[in-house]
Amino acid sequence: MSIPTPHITAKAGDFADTVLMPGDPLRAKYIAENFLEDAVLVNNVRGVQGYTGYYKGKRVSVMASGMGQPSIGIYSYELFNFYDVKTIIRVGSCGSFHKDLHARDIIVAMGACTNGNYASQYKLPGTFAPIADFDLVRRAAELCEKAGVNYKVGNIFSSDIFYDESNSGMDWAKMGVLGVEMESAALYCNAARAGKKALCICTVSDSFIYPEENTTAEERQTSFTKMMEIALELA
Repeated sequence: MSIPTPHITAKAGDFADTVLMPGDPLRAKYIAENFLEDAVLVNNVRGVQGYTGYYKGKRVSVMASGMGQPSIGIYSYELFNFYDVKTIIRVGSCGSFHKDLHARDIIVAMGACTNGNYASQYKLPGTFAPIADFDLVRRAAELCEKAGVNYKVGNIFSSDIFYDESNSGMDWAKMGVLGVEMESAALYCNAARAGKKALCICTVSDSFIYPEENTTAEERQTSFTKMMEIALELA
């Protein structure tokens, strides 16, 4: 396949080596408008907005992934394999399973468990463990320390189910999993297969333990600025 792809109309060279990838197109727009200089819209197929600009003099892109592993699987695959993007940093929201993680705290996802079937395409004789790039994990932890934010590094659960009839969240918590989102495992699989780098940084938007702290859609779009700044510093 050549570019443009079925899902991205950008031209060769329109994306920087590093792409920040929130799920929400409006969060991508917010990052571009509030953190990037000279930001240019390079993709808007299906309203999945992608921008390229400069952060502290370094060229950086940001583009939405949509929700779920199939969606981020498409966009990250095309960016890695057709646009030669080197690094994708997911900047998302998540639910927390951990008593020491409250709303607006940060999870740096070193690994991603999943109930999904994304890795079955590789026909491996076992179970593939999707993990982040260690250098990105290490640097993200250092930046969290420097920023004075409460964070934890560890496993996250990439679920294919939002309305989970089995209510399995706290079963994953028993295994030390910190929280739940819906994208990281597919992103990590695509990065591994392409020989590229990936990291998921999530801000806690809601809690299984402290539901009174749950954030609104508008707050998720515009107020998770510490995570955005940390990811931009990594870029």
